[in-house]
Amino acid sequence: MTQEAGDRTARVVVADDQTVVREGIVMLLGLLPGVDVVGAAADGEEAVRLVAELSPDVVLMDLRMPRCDGVEATARIRAEHPATQVVVLTTYVDDASLFPALRAGARGYLTKDAGGDEIVRAVHSVLSGDAGLAPSIQRRLLERLSESEPRRAGPPEPPDGLTTREIEVLVLIAEGFDNQQIASRLHVSTATVKTHINNLFAKTGIKGRAQAVRYAYGKGLVRPPNG
Repeated sequence: MTQEAGDRTARVVVADDQTVVREGIVMLLGLLPGVDVVGAAADGEEAVRLVAELSPDVVLMDLRMPRCDGVEATARIRAEHPATQVVVLTTYVDDASLFPALRAGARGYLTKDAGGDEIVRAVHSVLSGDAGLAPSIQRRLLERLSESEPRRAGPPEPPDGLTTREIEVLVLIAEGFDNQQIASRLHVSTATVKTHINNLFAKTGIKGRAQAVRYAYGKGLVRPPNG
């Protein structure tokens, strides 16, 4: 697996109240490069304690846990230990789970059907200042934006001097595709995709994929589903 977010190994704590799930995640990540699991917690209270003791880079956080749930634990960790990022890893994708977790400070949100490589990518994404969101979560955030903001009428003009190809790359980013998938869709190399991303980020002032999603929608480059 290519570590796009850097070569350093990320120190990770796994928090999940189900022993089989928690041990399975630890075992899975132990087989992959780019992460070192330094601790495992059975609830949010223990997760907060381990962060204080171990200063991990990232916590993989379940949401529904006893004593202290994932949202509360996330808020406490981000307030007390801002150098530690949180990536939610949960079964739940409903708004009542998603948005409180993001408001609490989670930088990533994955479902438990995510593969090991996807988890590692999300970990390194949040460490590089980007968001580690599953494509389905990015689409849900876009839907919520579409519910609260009016859609622009008429075809949009290319903003900020972007080329047609740069707009195509930007739209695919907003739709949740990673660099390799974009390269496959556009029949170009991943190096070419990275060049387009660097160019469009420089032209627009975008910093990271999460901002790219907001920018693409705000400029009318992406329309809501069924819209």
